[in-house]
Amino acid sequence: MVDSSVILYSHVIPPLIAFISILIICSGIMDKKTPYTILGILLFFAGGLLPFLVLPVVLGS
Repeated sequence: MVDSSVILYSHVIPPLIAFISILIICSGIMDKKTPYTILGILLFFAGGLLPFLVLPVVLGS
């Protein structure tokens, strides 16, 4: 049986991180704040890589 945390880490948290990061990227570009833009890009990549880093640990493989 699939643990409910698998759905959380694979389908809920990454899109939320991606959405927040896009808002931060847009805010950084419009306000000409490079640190915000870089933070948004890093968060976007973290949201994409999160399932590949967390799920093997959660599933125990």
